[in-house]
Amino acid sequence: MKFQLTKLEKSWILYDIGNSAFTLMVSTIIPIYFNSLAESAGISSVDYLASWGYAASIATLLVVLSGPVLGTLADQKGYKKKLFLAALLLGVICCVLLGFVHDWLFFLVLFVIARVGYSVSLIFYDSMLPDVSSPERVDRVSSYGYGLGYIGSCIPFAACLVLVLGADAFGLTLSSAMLLAFLIVAVWWFAVSCPLLKLYRQKHYSESGTRSAVAGSFQRLGNTFRSIKKEKKTFLFLLAFFFYIDGVYAIIDMATAYGTALGLDTTGLLIALLVTQIVAFPFSFLFGRLSGKHAPEKLIMICILAYLGITVFALFMSTQLHFWILAVCVGMFQGGIQALSRSYFTKIIPAERSGEYFGIMDICGKGASFIGTTLIGIVSQLTGSVNRGIGVLIITFAVGLVLFARASSLKDA
Repeated sequence: MKFQLTKLEKSWILYDIGNSAFTLMVSTIIPIYFNSLAESAGISSVDYLASWGYAASIATLLVVLSGPVLGTLADQKGYKKKLFLAALLLGVICCVLLGFVHDWLFFLVLFVIARVGYSVSLIFYDSMLPDVSSPERVDRVSSYGYGLGYIGSCIPFAACLVLVLGADAFGLTLSSAMLLAFLIVAVWWFAVSCPLLKLYRQKHYSESGTRSAVAGSFQRLGNTFRSIKKEKKTFLFLLAFFFYIDGVYAIIDMATAYGTALGLDTTGLLIALLVTQIVAFPFSFLFGRLSGKHAPEKLIMICILAYLGITVFALFMSTQLHFWILAVCVGMFQGGIQALSRSYFTKIIPAERSGEYFGIMDICGKGASFIGTTLIGIVSQLTGSVNRGIGVLIITFAVGLVLFARASSLKDA
């Protein structure tokens, strides 16, 4: 029987399409624009890469500190959509403001705030999955979300790319072109989120009085942290996820900054990363289909092994061709590892406490990239080599692989 998405599932997937436009900007045009601001201020290429890494680390650290509590609060009846909207607006507004800033340090501050809004919105968004779909459909729905998000984000990105690369032809300065680009992404991000805001209803929630919602969220979060240590499958998966997804997000965050620091052609880098999105589209769908025939654990293991190989390759990267090869390989496995991890976690947690569990998962996920991006910055500065900085991610993938293999064996036992 042909798999068909429901109207609610489609509206949920649309947010992947919306926020992916911001994600693509973060991994492509924004680092290059920041590089121009840093160069104008006399910042070296190594310090530029390190500063970008530290900014990404600060953003994810803030999510680590706030995410679990906000996720737990979102499990209260009627809170999830409101908190989601607040985080969405924070990200969208700061995205617009980035176009008006020309000081490199102020730009980084606004970027951190926009990144926090984006990341926190994903905690609420991911935790909506049990409300919009059923356990037997979540693998496909999650994979469709990432797949359509990749290809959908190419629409505003292509418009931004034409503006930025063709600024002179349009009679625009780089700053003016970037202002328009930020406006395009912000409008796209919010507009395609509207159907979800209209249709979503919180079906699973924890009963609690409004007056005790905030205080109760801290208490329930503490109880969850204590009990999760006894849930071996969940605990070991989160530990493995902490390491392998750390490397995935660090690569997403640092790819363009890495290529720029190597002195590679800007236009080539942007087009290569656009190809990553295009490649990720069919492969995300492929992993969604494969999940119906093969255990998600095996597919996740394949993705981790692939990323380990990609990181080893990146250690020796020096040419534009190398970056293109890396971009295609990342596209093949990026959607699969993210989508299957999200849906796998959905299956092993209580639906009525999805917010707090995804808040904890965010510590191990996007929050964990604090380690990867920080290590890249530190190693790059200590060794004076951006290749060695990226090479440190080999360790995170290797540890994640070992831990996930252990988690899979426990599940099969």
